[in-house]
Amino acid sequence: MNGLPDRIRAALFDLDGVLTPTAAVHAAAWKEMFDAFLRGREGPGFRPFSQDEYNQYVDGRARADGTRSFLASRGVMVPEGSPEDPADADTVEGLSERKDEIFRRMVEKGGIQPYPGSERYLRAVRAAGLRTAVVSASRHCAQIVRAAGLEDLLDARIDGIVAARDRLPGKPAPDTYRAAAGLLNVIPTQAAVFEDALAGVSAGRAGRFGYVVGVDRIGDQGPHSHSADLKAHGADAVVRDLADLLDES
Repeated sequence: MNGLPDRIRAALFDLDGVLTPTAAVHAAAWKEMFDAFLRGREGPGFRPFSQDEYNQYVDGRARADGTRSFLASRGVMVPEGSPEDPADADTVEGLSERKDEIFRRMVEKGGIQPYPGSERYLRAVRAAGLRTAVVSASRHCAQIVRAAGLEDLLDARIDGIVAARDRLPGKPAPDTYRAAAGLLNVIPTQAAVFEDALAGVSAGRAGRFGYVVGVDRIGDQGPHSHSADLKAHGADAVVRDLADLLDES
């Protein structure tokens, strides 16, 4: 009834782009931050930050990892800095904080609602007896889950704050998903991972989870197929919406 193999006992969900449409907000915040930084560094002829670069280097990763990965792809070197760096510092940590300030401003202005199909799917898997967790690199995960009204549908949470506290490597390493499975008292082969990010499906495959579902909210963009990329990185199945997994006949 829920599109998962019978062996699955727990469902582990990424947040941004899977449960809530905040992936688009994150992408817009990263673009605003990187474009302003690159414009100031290279002048008006700079090459803007693209959706493909967001998918490849930033999406699903811890914020400093995303900053570091993208800058390295462009051959840009800045100091690492420290987590205490202010948002106006041209360091990895400062640029990451600058993006976070933009993201918070966008969320406060627009609010958060869950994807209706994702909320319906969450209710369905819980009704079927599966345990649930959210696994996100975001440090705002708890606030977003609460604002979206999903708190009572999730049994556990591993987010950017927990990962930093417990020194868990971010996606594409599988450690955060493994930690969530541990909180739900299941082994990885009994858990399904739901991800829209290439780094996230890679984490699910690397962790040898029982099933990995890719969520393609992007569709084809020119010669690029996000669905094909999700499958290439380890997704067992790809859907446009979690409700597509439900047998509602």
